[in-house]
Amino acid sequence: MTIGRSALYYEDYVLSIQYFNQVISVKPFLYEPWFFRGVAKYSLDDFAGAEADCTQAIERNPYVVNSYELRGLCRIRLEKYVDAAADYTSALKYDPENQGLWHNRVLCYIHAKDYERALGQLDTMSVRWPKYADAWSMRAEVCMQQKDTALAIAALDKSLEIDPYDGRTWAARSIISLSRSEWKESERFLDKAIHLLPKDGSNYINRALARYNQNNLRGAMADYDTALDLEPNNFLGHYNRGLLRAQVGDDNRGIEDFDFVLQLEPDNMLALFNRGLLRDKTGDLRGAISDYTKVINEFPNFWTGLHYRAECYRRLGMNRQAEQDEFRILKAQLDKRYNGKQPRMKKRPMRKRSDEDLEKYNQLVVADEQEVENDYKNDYRGRVQNRKVETTYLPMYQLALVPKENDVNRQSPYDEEVDRFNSEAVRPLYIVCNLPSLGESALPRYFNEVKVLTIGIAEAQEVEAACSQLFLRAVAYGMMQNFETAIDDLDTYLQIDSLSSLALWQRAVCKSKISEFQASLGTDVSIRRASVLMDLTDAIQLAPHNAYLYYNRGNCHVDSRDYAKAIADYTQAISINPQLAEAYYNRGLALIDSGKTDEGVADLSKAGELGLYTAYSLLKKYARKPPQSSH
Repeated sequence: MTIGRSALYYEDYVLSIQYFNQVISVKPFLYEPWFFRGVAKYSLDDFAGAEADCTQAIERNPYVVNSYELRGLCRIRLEKYVDAAADYTSALKYDPENQGLWHNRVLCYIHAKDYERALGQLDTMSVRWPKYADAWSMRAEVCMQQKDTALAIAALDKSLEIDPYDGRTWAARSIISLSRSEWKESERFLDKAIHLLPKDGSNYINRALARYNQNNLRGAMADYDTALDLEPNNFLGHYNRGLLRAQVGDDNRGIEDFDFVLQLEPDNMLALFNRGLLRDKTGDLRGAISDYTKVINEFPNFWTGLHYRAECYRRLGMNRQAEQDEFRILKAQLDKRYNGKQPRMKKRPMRKRSDEDLEKYNQLVVADEQEVENDYKNDYRGRVQNRKVETTYLPMYQLALVPKENDVNRQSPYDEEVDRFNSEAVRPLYIVCNLPSLGESALPRYFNEVKVLTIGIAEAQEVEAACSQLFLRAVAYGMMQNFETAIDDLDTYLQIDSLSSLALWQRAVCKSKISEFQASLGTDVSIRRASVLMDLTDAIQLAPHNAYLYYNRGNCHVDSRDYAKAIADYTQAISINPQLAEAYYNRGLALIDSGKTDEGVADLSKAGELGLYTAYSLLKKYARKPPQSSH
């Protein structure tokens, strides 16, 4: 159970399932392994499997709130909203003050279109938690579903009065203004939403629409560019940017946008016709004819398409084909008196995405239904047991049985003592900064590896051979998240060879992993942390030229928030190995945490230069900050 929960904490979900399977096979009457296996399956998007495991957990112990809560989340993902609401009702019997359960149950009622019950629950929430802004946001959503815009606006204004820092509420308020063509007001609301949620592409798409309708084409273009940086596959962004580029004469890049749209939707006739127009303007007449022909074959009475195709034929000297198209247009004009007068276009026409009227080929597209994504209260995805805090620093270097490839920098980490060990061992060790997760196919291999090494230890004729296999088994246990057993093997190894810096190094890593997991459970880990530091210091005395040991000790100092010592150790690691990108990365963060932002940014830049491309995302965050400011 402990190893499985540790693997769950480190997000090695497939491995954790294997450990929980072992517990279930021996003691199937316990509810915990079923529940935690459900958490792992939920994290792997196996919502049906997670729901089944939660049901088993509830059958064994019907008084645990977490089981109902997780099953509710699974049922939401499976769109079983009525069943999910029943789960939250059951959970609230045992934890009636849990605000998150009330919140999710109301959202389930909204999705199930049980608006009266949702409003009743919201009335209770508003009395119980008068300062809970989300209750008013959800009330606004119910009012919108009931087509009562005035009440929705009042509810959103109340929500913003309580919490003016919720970007989703500002976005919801902007959608109402967009629907009323109140462009200036909607842009103001979206400015607030974007300030609070700068990574949400849909807000930029909507603001571009508001800006376009105020003739701010430059601003609209900038918003589409930003939206597509954040969401490169956004259909509306590419389609509308393509139209906007065509409008401002940026024809070649407009073609690129419509190329992308047609990759997503090859049969989108409106995009095809727009690309044809741009190919026509850029001189690619045969490409334009190809696009026009596909549209005309689908819609034979599309006279605008026939007109443009006829012009292309004329310019290519294909007069017979041009005359055929022109004759069809002439015939249509003669018949026009029977069709009545054509309606005039409005100043800024727009069409719904599902509207396939070809006469609207040059209109910006808006989503069929504008809505803000619901935010379910969820403590499981990526934050197992609501205890894990995402760390920014890169983890310690450790020994492993397989290498971890870097897509950019394929140079393998090297250490002289590891190389010496490998020259005599039955299989090589590798130095890795982040262990690869063990996939389902790899797990039996590692369990078998441990079995083979155990037999080898028992049958070894010489102490040296037994020691080598004992060390390899400790590394294998570490890869399988079985850190306590790995430490037992390393303790035994150090009793035989007390001067092994490799054993002290690996033992420090295992202790650190246990320490981090126990800290997440609220346990005091100061003694264990001191033990990690002691092992690393002893290892450094034995191998003073090992850059990875200084790097690891720097991480240990970071855990204790002793940034000065951490920076000193990272600096020493860099002086030994100037190509150690991770040391630059972590030193950069330590410098930023110490208030030395400029120096930290320089280190992050160097880490990116050495192939650690994740550093660049942090550079954007910190490079904008004024010098000497702390985050």
